[in-house]
Amino acid sequence: MTDEITKKLLKIGEAFNIEGPLFSYEELNMGNINRTYKVNYIRDDGSGLAKLKPFLFQRVNTYAFKNPVELMDNIDKVTEFIRRKRPENVNLHFHHTEKNGERRTYLFDGDEFWRVCNFVPSVTFMTCDDLRIIRNAGAAFGDFQTVLNDFDPSQLYYTIPDFHDTRKRYEALDRSVKADPCGRVAGVREELDYILSVRDKACMLTDLFNEGKLPLRVTHNDTKINNVLFDEVTHDALVVIDLDTVMPGVVGSDFGDAIRFAANYTEEDSRDTEKTGIDLNVFWAFADGFLSETADALTDTEIDTLAASCFSLTCELVTRFLADYIDGDKYFKINYPDHNLVRTRCQIALARDMERKMEAMESIVQGCAKKYK
Repeated sequence: MTDEITKKLLKIGEAFNIEGPLFSYEELNMGNINRTYKVNYIRDDGSGLAKLKPFLFQRVNTYAFKNPVELMDNIDKVTEFIRRKRPENVNLHFHHTEKNGERRTYLFDGDEFWRVCNFVPSVTFMTCDDLRIIRNAGAAFGDFQTVLNDFDPSQLYYTIPDFHDTRKRYEALDRSVKADPCGRVAGVREELDYILSVRDKACMLTDLFNEGKLPLRVTHNDTKINNVLFDEVTHDALVVIDLDTVMPGVVGSDFGDAIRFAANYTEEDSRDTEKTGIDLNVFWAFADGFLSETADALTDTEIDTLAASCFSLTCELVTRFLADYIDGDKYFKINYPDHNLVRTRCQIALARDMERKMEAMESIVQGCAKKYK
């Protein structure tokens, strides 16, 4: 193996003290930001026979993540805390380099930023209609929240400042509307009228936190079902992955964004907004799993705001899609000229359906919480 990638992976393995000769590698399609490789090393199985030991090597996109050292510091603190607390579970473990007596969870050569973690044999789901799997995903994110219940979130960096500050997201939209750099505001008056009319309702989580009514917790901030690894046979949840956005936050942002993504009848950029809406069966499955793990750990106020958090996170994303469209599509990757506008309209349709079904959503949350308290 003499190609440039192999040479690079060999050097990375040496830096992270991975034992055994490198046997093979393959690039994995995991997310749209980092480059990920499954790298197989040859190991002795203890009886003199060879076996393959896989690892995940990732090149972190430092354009997307401006502070990768802080990002890795957050990940290391969280994953090692979980491993110490529950060593018998399937856990993530990021390997360390050591140079001049200093241990680090990354390798930065001035150009590329790499990390190495254990490989977990598993299966993932981009989308899923199986309510048992959705419930298991909810339980996995709930377990992630609960196991970190006694972890001090002030130890973590805000790697993306104000990420879920909905008030500031609205203020950014206000600035985009005022500037109107591409002359697009006149064509989105209907969308603006709706999203601005629900500003205070959408900012509920941010306002309650700023008033001291919601506690600061460790939050994942990317609670899509494909960020849970499942057993290949039983489909039981094994471990939550993709911790690049782990930082301090409020629990509703994790719950709300998970529902926004998983419980929509359509894709988040569907043009068929008449079919867009929240599937209450999926909502129930995720909520039941999530609260089976968190009901005793969350405050009453946190539980009371879970349903409404789904509306808040949906509206927050509307402000981001719409501002990006007005600004000329500078942030989100688009596949066609009005992609961000299509996303905006789809999320508005979802938010409207959540408003119609909010009483039912709140009833489901309270019923699940009562069952597990």
